[in-house]
Amino acid sequence: MEADGGTRTLSVTGAWIALVDGLRGELPPEASLPLRDSVAGISVGIVDGRTVMDLDYAEDAIATVDMNVVMTGSGQFVEVQGTGEEATFSEEQLAGLVKVARGGIGELTELQRKALGESWPFG
Repeated sequence: MEADGGTRTLSVTGAWIALVDGLRGELPPEASLPLRDSVAGISVGIVDGRTVMDLDYAEDAIATVDMNVVMTGSGQFVEVQGTGEEATFSEEQLAGLVKVARGGIGELTELQRKALGESWPFG
């Protein structure tokens, strides 16, 4: 695992792949996995007035708002944790952060699907 910033969200995203891989190794090939959906997480924030996705360490250090979002592959929220580090933020900014996070998680879900290939447990 390599990360320059979002270690918690990287851990969630990678751990889900490891879970599927581990279950596939333990169950018969024809068995369905006891999973309902995929899970991935990403960091978003406001840096210099801009919404930024997947903050690196330098961006995280100067972010006025920092947020972690974890969602399922079908778009349901698992966790939303955000902090106004140096400033407060508006409902409009919150909606913008969530929108950017949703797009990033969609990309991560597709990467998970590609990484697992035939082991992808959902259709």
